[in-house]
Amino acid sequence: MADITLLDGAIGQELVSRSTDQITPMWSTQVLMDHPDMVSALHEDYFAAGATVATTNTYAVHRSRLVRIGKEDRQIALLNAALDQAEKARDQRGRNGRIAASLGPLLASYRPDLEPDPDEAAILFAEIVTAMEARADLFIIETVSSLMEGEGALRGTEGTEKPVWIAFSVMDDDGTRLRSGEALQDAASLVNRFNPAAVLINCTRPESVSSALEIVSGFGKPFGAYANGFETITEGFLKDAPTVDALQARTDLDPKAYARYAMSWLDQGATILGGCCEVGPDHIAELARQLKAAGHRIV
Repeated sequence: MADITLLDGAIGQELVSRSTDQITPMWSTQVLMDHPDMVSALHEDYFAAGATVATTNTYAVHRSRLVRIGKEDRQIALLNAALDQAEKARDQRGRNGRIAASLGPLLASYRPDLEPDPDEAAILFAEIVTAMEARADLFIIETVSSLMEGEGALRGTEGTEKPVWIAFSVMDDDGTRLRSGEALQDAASLVNRFNPAAVLINCTRPESVSSALEIVSGFGKPFGAYANGFETITEGFLKDAPTVDALQARTDLDPKAYARYAMSWLDQGATILGGCCEVGPDHIAELARQLKAAGHRIV
């Protein structure tokens, strides 16, 4: 039996689903601006489901995204607003739980071709890290689709004393390759150079996770995964300023089905589990139930 860190599930996608507003390219940042209490309510639902980590709704809070709507000057205020909502939910539990500050791609998910060079990216990420460090328990770099993208984000976190986790996104049909087409194995050089506290696989189909974990298990770090529930990443989504209605949720990945995948990752040595887009509180609750039934301790 093992100690397992149970992450939450979808944040941005779940907020957009719960909101009745028109979907915009600003995604869940728009929900944070218009309905902040909806964010804390979602964090509360995940804590109630058994998660021990609240991932902040800051995945897309980048100046490079906010500039599209003329609100780049609100970045720091929005980062703090997201932290407020995560802290509010944690306080409901007597401060029992950790807050993971989410660092998403600077311009768009699954688009390594759009990312700035590591020098520029490091400056932009460092600004966010500085703004959130005092209130976050750890940072999680999410949906890293290329080695260059990973380098820029990791360089931006070098100044923090808080733990940094990095989550790579692999091809939907090949867990051995990043979405850039680069070999996941080559990410070992980044791990060796920047020494993150954990290595994860995220935002890919659960069918691709096992082969990815086989690789990252050799990186010498705690590891785990949180997969998505999309049918696939469509061509329509791989364009500038897409909206999430270009993606279709699966109908065959109910909580029990997702938990079967996640429990199998434990057999590979994973100690950090959770969910990504289209994996909601019910999925996390079922995963928590199965972990406890198997004798694992959720920490």
